[in-house]
Amino acid sequence: MKLVVGLGNPGAKYEGTRHNVGFAAVDLLARRHVVQWEAAPRGTPGLIGRWRAADVVLAKPLTFMNLSGDAIVPLLHFYKIEVPDLLVVVDEVQLETGRLRIRGEGTAGGHNGLKSIVASLGTMAFPRLRIGVGRGDSRRDLADHVLARFDDDERAIIEDSIGRAADAVERFVEDGLAATMNRFNRKTDAGSGKPEAEDGNEDN
Repeated sequence: MKLVVGLGNPGAKYEGTRHNVGFAAVDLLARRHVVQWEAAPRGTPGLIGRWRAADVVLAKPLTFMNLSGDAIVPLLHFYKIEVPDLLVVVDEVQLETGRLRIRGEGTAGGHNGLKSIVASLGTMAFPRLRIGVGRGDSRRDLADHVLARFDDDERAIIEDSIGRAADAVERFVEDGLAATMNRFNRKTDAGSGKPEAEDGNEDN
């Protein structure tokens, strides 16, 4: 059994923002596979959807981003899912807009949602799929940047990358982490989904 969690902030105010691309990816998976969202069990603050006859649980924490771990750990315990079978889908300002990177472990890299999960799990060794949202103007406050919506010239790129992120989750579910890393840790031509060059091994 696997748990796939998209990170984001709840509420209409945050829909379509850079910080909510994790929500967007799991929402797309739910539409693809006709998954219905329902309240998470035992009062856990979040929504879950059962995919592949409940072999996979999709989840969206309804905590704010910096409390994501409070929703994820109870789900792992309830469904008796091991940490290597958790995949967190999250935005990443250190990757150019549209770039994907999947890793089996790594630091939080300054991301408050990942910091919360690391603190709650007590380990950095959990798979995460980062969707690049770019840093933008370095003079702009980072919080303002990630809570803003994409510019017009970014929208086609990010829609494509959300689709590829959903593809990556499907590969993770079917074939595991190594196969997903081999397929998706590559640069692609914007909007094409075609590999351009191998990614390096750095992580944040």
